[in-house]
Amino acid sequence: MYTIKLTQNAADFISKLDGKSQRQIMEKIDVLKEEPLKVGKPLKGNLQDYRSIRSVGQRYRIIYQVIENEIKVIVVAVGIRREGDKKNDIYELMKKYVKIGLLP
Repeated sequence: MYTIKLTQNAADFISKLDGKSQRQIMEKIDVLKEEPLKVGKPLKGNLQDYRSIRSVGQRYRIIYQVIENEIKVIVVAVGIRREGDKKNDIYELMKKYVKIGLLP
């Protein structure tokens, strides 16, 4: 079983959501303890070290990194998929975080 760690960014975002959304996201994150490489999909480009899983009616994305040798999953970000929105889309934010070195 994998250990789950949340970055401060992910924890802060989840804490601002309503109770129902928080529960659904945390339930989905809990699923990552078993087989994180089979659940989410691998991302591409400069996000290739990360995976993504959908939650809360496909609206939110949970972006995580699997560290096999430590049997650990790091949830690096949680956010809304806003395709075409360069400023608020979770994947666009992730690209910025990677570029400026904010992510593990």
